[in-house]
Amino acid sequence: MTQPVIPSPAATLVLLRDRPSGGLETLLIQRHTRSKFAAGDYVFAGGKIEADDVPLDAERFCAGLTAEAAAARLGGLAPRAALGYWIGAIREAFEEVGMLLAYAERGRPIVFDAANRERFAAYRAACQVSNAAFFDMLRAERLTLATDRLAYFAHWITPEEQPIRFDTRFFAAPAPPAQSPEADGHEIINLRWLSPAEAREALARGEITLRTPTLKNLELVGAYATTADAVSGLGRREVPTIRPRILQVDGKPVPVLPGDPRWY
Repeated sequence: MTQPVIPSPAATLVLLRDRPSGGLETLLIQRHTRSKFAAGDYVFAGGKIEADDVPLDAERFCAGLTAEAAAARLGGLAPRAALGYWIGAIREAFEEVGMLLAYAERGRPIVFDAANRERFAAYRAACQVSNAAFFDMLRAERLTLATDRLAYFAHWITPEEQPIRFDTRFFAAPAPPAQSPEADGHEIINLRWLSPAEAREALARGEITLRTPTLKNLELVGAYATTADAVSGLGRREVPTIRPRILQVDGKPVPVLPGDPRWY
């Protein structure tokens, strides 16, 4: 029997914002139709993280979060590795949609304007080539990551039946108010701000496709009326590890979640 592929560590960031008319919405991005994983699906910003993504001095770039606190929240991970999930979630959002959760000097949220937009576009391009460029940018610009704004709220592992697998930690955070998302045009080809209800409706109409973890996490987010309530509430929840299995039903793959009698 073939052994399951070992899942790669990954981090995902659910960016939220309030609507002037009331309610909240989240940023969903469409992966390229030729992607090896989740091709064409709408997902949250995120991607794989590597052990060497986290330099020895990484903690000093993290606002309100120590490596020990990160490890305590995730459970069972070495402190430096745990910290890498928070960092990876912020880095991936910057690479994929150009939104950077970080503070400039004196704790002001970073703002992209005419004076620095071109410079940060170059940083983004460099980060897409090498993860090490992310910390080069933080050092050069004297930035601190807004890790204090992220709420860890979900943990999903790709089914053993899949040839490409991820061990993914999900975080939620308010989207930077003075920044606009922009698809990278390579991995990401489109983006949409949708409320959780709108996302489900678009799925039902066949306008978009959503993977099971995305759909289930939208349900969690949809329980809240505002971004502040969502980040606060999600950050307090007990996080189970969810590893679906894939069954073939009438010749079609069907995801089965823990708790279902068919799960094994």
